[in-house]
Amino acid sequence: MASPGFEAACGEIRGACGNPRRLGLLLAPRSPAERQQIRAAYRASFGEDLAATLQGTLVPALCKLLYLWALEPAERDAVVAREAVEGGTTVAGYRALVEVFTRRKQDQLFFTKQAYMARFRRNLDQDMVTEPSHPYQRLLVALAASRKSHHDELSQHIAKCDARRLHDAKNGGAGSVVDEAVILELFSKRSIPQLRLAFCSYKHIYGHDYTKALKTNGGGEFEDALRDVVKCIYSPSKYYTKLLQRSMRCAATDKRLVTRAILGSDDVGIDEIRSVFKSCYGRNLADFIHESLPQSDYKDFLVAVARGSAAS
Repeated sequence: MASPGFEAACGEIRGACGNPRRLGLLLAPRSPAERQQIRAAYRASFGEDLAATLQGTLVPALCKLLYLWALEPAERDAVVAREAVEGGTTVAGYRALVEVFTRRKQDQLFFTKQAYMARFRRNLDQDMVTEPSHPYQRLLVALAASRKSHHDELSQHIAKCDARRLHDAKNGGAGSVVDEAVILELFSKRSIPQLRLAFCSYKHIYGHDYTKALKTNGGGEFEDALRDVVKCIYSPSKYYTKLLQRSMRCAATDKRLVTRAILGSDDVGIDEIRSVFKSCYGRNLADFIHESLPQSDYKDFLVAVARGSAAS
């Protein structure tokens, strides 16, 4: 039985189904857990799936975002991953897949793969494999192979050893080239939290971020892809803050980038993203979005998301 509070919210949402702006404002400040409770209560009250109901709203751009907003994390990651795969071998598509693979614990990623199979009758790991292989794809396959290691406890000793391996893999190669085999082996045997700890140890030992070392003397496609993956793992809040800032500059032409930025920020936590945005850009996030986009229901939803619980 749904709680009275969520039953009331469901009634409001039901009454707003013909009003996309109102729908957006009702759902924007809700946490991921609250949205799932509302979705369950909505099904119990009306016998309908809220996500499917939102998919039928009238404004295409907002409709898609509200639909994803209402899905469980595994479901929406499956949808984002499928769109990335169907988009072909583009950098944007690979980056979307990297975000899916690095922002979830491995047990959660298992449910994403299950959701992908259930929805699309396809295997996500197999769909990522292309010929000829791409640097992003090779890194993704390595991350996908690290399933068992995600249950290991974090080790500071291993992190220090890995930091030195990262350093040697960069400085032992010819010119600006890293030793790809070493990197792929490391990524295939370490959990995301353990890799994050290794990047922290690298900065402590060598006095600069690993991504800075990768930029030295340029680098090739693999180094560029590796730098993106490292940024996503090392500081998700900073990564999605910068992605959100960049997405506003091309929001009129690239709604998928906005969607990636908003969903990633939601996973990290809007409060944290708001704080990091203020620190990085000296601006209030909600005000920045308000000033960046033309008036629309879509804009009102994004501003309300940026304000978080304060918008309710």
